[in-house]
Amino acid sequence: MSIYLDHAATTPIREVALRELVDKARMLNPGGQYASGRAARRVLDDAREKVAFLLGADPAEVIFTASGTESDNIAVQGLYFASENNRVVSTPVEHSAVKDTVSQLPGAQIDLMPVDSTGHINDVSAVETPAALACCMWANNETGAVQPIAQIAQKAADSGTPVHIDAVQVVGKFPIDFHELGITTLAASAHKFGGPRGVGILLARRSPAPKAIIHGGGQERALRPGTVNVAGAAALAAALEESLAEHEVENARQARLRDELRDDIVHQIPDVVVHTQEPALPSHLHLSFPGAAGDSLIMLLDAAGVEASTGSACSQGVNRASHVLEAMGVATDTARGALRLTLGRTTTENDIRTVSEILPRIVEQARHAGLS
Repeated sequence: MSIYLDHAATTPIREVALRELVDKARMLNPGGQYASGRAARRVLDDAREKVAFLLGADPAEVIFTASGTESDNIAVQGLYFASENNRVVSTPVEHSAVKDTVSQLPGAQIDLMPVDSTGHINDVSAVETPAALACCMWANNETGAVQPIAQIAQKAADSGTPVHIDAVQVVGKFPIDFHELGITTLAASAHKFGGPRGVGILLARRSPAPKAIIHGGGQERALRPGTVNVAGAAALAAALEESLAEHEVENARQARLRDELRDDIVHQIPDVVVHTQEPALPSHLHLSFPGAAGDSLIMLLDAAGVEASTGSACSQGVNRASHVLEAMGVATDTARGALRLTLGRTTTENDIRTVSEILPRIVEQARHAGLS
């Protein structure tokens, strides 16, 4: 049986979500005015109300989408096109769902809040000047670095700048109060906290509201038109409720296992660079092994029954340095030897023990192969 340490990419679906998905799979169109349509609408309304309650939002502010990426796109493009200002504030460590979307905004003047060597934003002054929007991920998908969202939201509020938060890595792991945060939009994805793939959330205030970038039937406040995935929404709500119910115990357990793994690796393997620095998600451990190629590490781990990722972008089979590590000032050769190990609720003590035992040999083999 393989050891799965790529929970930041996706985590196994929860049984409670799977039951909801199967149970509600035969639901029909919630827009129908007949009995079956009204029944589907009740299920959808219940899911929306549950998500709103769990995340500190109003039901009308909960928009169901097909993914976190779609939620990011609707928010970033929608807020930009709703504004007469062409200035956009972002960061150099955003997930491609935000990074690439921002880069495609026509006529946008993009100002980036810099990060330090730990991957944390160290200067938020860019949001003190009015902009069409400021966007920032709550926690980085590669390093797990948790950003100063409250400070950014306050500064942006003072300048009258709407704020979009990519919370894909955070929702389900920590309590969130959308209203208390004072932000404009927030994106999440069900499969990051044990829901099904293909379902996302966008929390969107009614004012300032994103401008619609997709057009059709007017569903989901016309921000995400199209027949809503009722079963997916119900499964998402169930997974979110269970995830938040166990978050304190689970976060403490994962942090302990993560720290044990990190300490074992640093103790056993020479010249390790640890990129995950506090404050960070308890699930993330991002490291580099200079002299080794990340793709070699992944292939050797896979052969040994361990599933992990590099966190780097690959183009045409060439392992390239992650833009996140580049923004942190990590040398290219070091960044190319990156390995991301991310834990989840299915990770066991034995998993960590096994990885600690086999990783020294794998790193030695990868370093022997060198950087291609």
